[in-house]
Amino acid sequence: MQAAHPLHETDFEMALRHVIEAEHRVARQRVLVERLAPGDGPTAALAEALLADFQVTLAAHRAHLARLMPPGSGRPQG
Repeated sequence: MQAAHPLHETDFEMALRHVIEAEHRVARQRVLVERLAPGDGPTAALAEALLADFQVTLAAHRAHLARLMPPGSGRPQG
């Protein structure tokens, strides 16, 4: 894995950073969703939809990281 990215990180390091950043994004969005009352209208619905999108993105980042894991190293935690 060559460091060809602007941050001089390997593909694995980049994928790991993406997972960590996405996990933080999901956690922050969950807090926002919880602050809104369940029946709080379109704002609550949009917040929940955005959370769902963030979760899909996190899953994609985790899958990418898993593909970059060296054979026999186990699954990434998260």
